[in-house]
Amino acid sequence: MASNIHPTAIVEPGAQLGADVTLGAYAFVGRETTIGDGTILHHHATVEGFTTVGRQCEIYPFTCIGTKTQDLKYRGGRPGTRIGDRNVFREYTSVHSATNDGEFTTIGHDNLLLAYCHVAHDCQIGNHLIASNSVGLAGHVIVDDHVTLGAKCGVHQFCRIGAYVMVGAMSKVVQDVPPYLIADGNPAIARSINKIGLERHGFTPERLEAVKHAFRLFYRAGHNRTQALDAMNAHALASSDEFKAFLKFVTSSDRGLVAGR
Repeated sequence: MASNIHPTAIVEPGAQLGADVTLGAYAFVGRETTIGDGTILHHHATVEGFTTVGRQCEIYPFTCIGTKTQDLKYRGGRPGTRIGDRNVFREYTSVHSATNDGEFTTIGHDNLLLAYCHVAHDCQIGNHLIASNSVGLAGHVIVDDHVTLGAKCGVHQFCRIGAYVMVGAMSKVVQDVPPYLIADGNPAIARSINKIGLERHGFTPERLEAVKHAFRLFYRAGHNRTQALDAMNAHALASSDEFKAFLKFVTSSDRGLVAGR
């Protein structure tokens, strides 16, 4: 059972609380909610809907997790929200449930969402995201692992952000951003590789070189899309993990890819 529940906190019948859960003053936990061990809800934090929150998360004041989708296509049923372990949601962040019955908005592990962030219905967020203040993710956005989103950037519905990407503050992302890049602008374009971010994540000089070549062939060599893919497949580094990941991303994009300079 929870070990530290403020007398004014509300836990509806049916809610499941793990061990050592902390609920601050006026925190609210809905009847279909499961809260994992060691998770903290600060005062006035809300978790509701068909929602699971993992272990050792921290949910700050006035954050709302699992609230009903804003999608006008909602027709009822039991859509929900799935949150992993060790996530931090700062003040006034909102994470909405999916729209269709049996589907889920999902967030992985070890993510940090700063104040006033919004994760809309049916988003699929990976691990180790850092989202600065007032980031907005529209419905059905996919964010891969180790992404950094600058303050007040917005991502259009159905876009995908590749692994190790950094999006600049106040950018408007309207197409998919391939992995390893910096995207910035309104609309956002591919500016360069995320060299500092990749170094901080332990990329060796050899791996960085592969990323550089992939970026140059795709965005800087003057090729059209078909020529760029042919050149990448024929390159000496085509068997590297970085080339493979880049190629897999760009060839599977449904929405189209951000332009280069």
